[in-house]
Amino acid sequence: PPSAPLHLISNVNETSVNLEWSPPRSTGGRQDLTYNVVCKRCGPDGRRCQACGNGVHFSPQQLSLKGTRVSINELQAHTNYTFEVWAVNGVSPQSPGPEQAASVTVTTNQAAPSPVTSIQAKDITRHTISLAWQPPDRANGVILEYEVKYYEKDQNERSYRIIKTSSRSTDIKGLTPLTSYVFHVRARTAASYGEFSGPFEVMTNSGKTASESIIGDGANSTVLLVSVVGSVVLLIILISAFVISRRRSKYSKAKQDSDEVLLFQILPSGVRIYVDPFTYEDPNQAVREFAKEIDASCIKIEKVIGIGEFGEVCSGRLKMPGKREICVAIKTLKAGYTDKQRRDFLSEASIMGQFDHPNIIHLEGVVTKSGKPVMIITEYMENGSLDAFLRKNDGRFTVIQLVGILRGIASGMKYLSDMSYVHRDLAARNILVNSNLVCKVSDFGMSRVLEDDPEAAYTTRGGKIPIRWTAPEAIAYRKFTSASDVWSYGIVMWEVMSYGERPYWDMSNQDVIKAIDEGYRLPPPMDCPVALHQLMLDCWQRERADRPKFGQIVNMLDKLIRNPNTLKRTGGEATVRPNTALLEPGSPEAPSAVGTVEDWLQAIGMERYRDNFTAAGYTSPEAVVHMTQEDMARIGISSAAHQNKILSSLQGMLSQMQQMHGRMVPV
Repeated sequence: PPSAPLHLISNVNETSVNLEWSPPRSTGGRQDLTYNVVCKRCGPDGRRCQACGNGVHFSPQQLSLKGTRVSINELQAHTNYTFEVWAVNGVSPQSPGPEQAASVTVTTNQAAPSPVTSIQAKDITRHTISLAWQPPDRANGVILEYEVKYYEKDQNERSYRIIKTSSRSTDIKGLTPLTSYVFHVRARTAASYGEFSGPFEVMTNSGKTASESIIGDGANSTVLLVSVVGSVVLLIILISAFVISRRRSKYSKAKQDSDEVLLFQILPSGVRIYVDPFTYEDPNQAVREFAKEIDASCIKIEKVIGIGEFGEVCSGRLKMPGKREICVAIKTLKAGYTDKQRRDFLSEASIMGQFDHPNIIHLEGVVTKSGKPVMIITEYMENGSLDAFLRKNDGRFTVIQLVGILRGIASGMKYLSDMSYVHRDLAARNILVNSNLVCKVSDFGMSRVLEDDPEAAYTTRGGKIPIRWTAPEAIAYRKFTSASDVWSYGIVMWEVMSYGERPYWDMSNQDVIKAIDEGYRLPPPMDCPVALHQLMLDCWQRERADRPKFGQIVNMLDKLIRNPNTLKRTGGEATVRPNTALLEPGSPEAPSAVGTVEDWLQAIGMERYRDNFTAAGYTSPEAVVHMTQEDMARIGISSAAHQNKILSSLQGMLSQMQQMHGRMVPV
């Protein structure tokens, strides 16, 4: 029999897991090697495991796999799973043994519930329809509430109402008699909303109207005419009042028994709408409303792990009464703070406290009332910031794992966008990574700085806008939207695929602005799939309206994860380039156009030829960029491999110098 598969790695995406591995060292001397995958669902302690059952879906299949990759879908949320990958051949049944298998244990994340599939109308009257429904087949967590969307059939979702309820039934009141209504229901967990159910159509009853009673009693036609005309006039008045009220407000709120009712005017439904804490007359009220107060005695600070804008950042432990102890990160406000500094410091907690998503950093609470320093307590992310984590682990992840990282970030940004929150400072440095490689968006301190500080716009003296990550319209006109966040997300994609390289390398901010304005864009990082670089280019469209929405980005990345073969084609292959011109740094080892020849030779590992260049008079970058192979041989560089390496780097240097002077030729 063959030995066990090698290098088994996993990538968790909510309730799906992707496994990849390498062939075993020994195939048993046979050519009929295949792989079987065993799925076990385990208890909280990782023990007491049992077979996953028939509800789990394997793609492309579970048994007799020819390839070294499999996706497992429709798992349960917040559950421990152990996966075994067995290498088998024709003689394996005669002598099976654990030495033929590799295993990995993972914990699935939070996930949205599956769609509600069964809706019933329990009671129908002229103005009321009573609905009931069954819970989703896969709740993927505790169902926090249900959302019922309904509208008149002929309105076709142009104007609809939404009711939120914690029960699995509700009464829809205030309907029009003899009118067809369409209903959709969806469930929400702590992760997010699930998909809406399919349409469920019901017509209200006619009942017995006043005009029918008069006709039944033999009333004369004059009375009937007056009644009908009066009804029409009343209807016109009601419609006019309704239209006017809708124009005055985007949506209105009302109470209907214990259910919350929202009326939207051609607005997408969503979880909640972000509330700017600075709109509160008393900022402390926002903190009380959105952040939980924690007693300082529950917190144990262990060590300082960094310095923030307002004070030290520490790691420590939080032990709340009746709950297990957890690791936390603690931001502290330095002594001697002003009222404005305290307000700005706590505003981040007021913002974070409104979010509840597996890819958004979670706020545990704040400490404001004790004699201790003012503190913000968040979950602890063991692997720190994404940019530093990638640089530390350069080249260690598969493309699928990197796409999984990007998918998590996009999911968090979709949630923020749905809440009408604009981040303004999305960058790999502001993404945190936990021990399970789950990435979470953090650092919500930028949202207000730019509005309060007119000097925050970029100037030649330096400013607070992160130029390399910011969309052109945000730099030029300070127009920040979810579309400008999408531009920043494209830069984050580039950072991830380049393992934390600095965007635009060592170009100055002014040169970056100039290049972007002239239509140049970052080239694909080394070995970056064409599909991912094309998505980056889509995010960097000049017109905001042409950029994809975060929901579309999540869907695109999901498709790539489900079809990993689409990630095999990289920019090194012959391909049709998009019309958008690209910045080309040339070789990854290309030096800056402002460096010295000595620095450049050291950067490409050719410092042994330093004296050759100096003796021949090649002492500046401008002098060396036009050298030929004959020039190399003339100054004593005889190795063909070394000549090619130096010439390749010189091409990159020339490209950078041309771009720095605005003369670069578009690709």
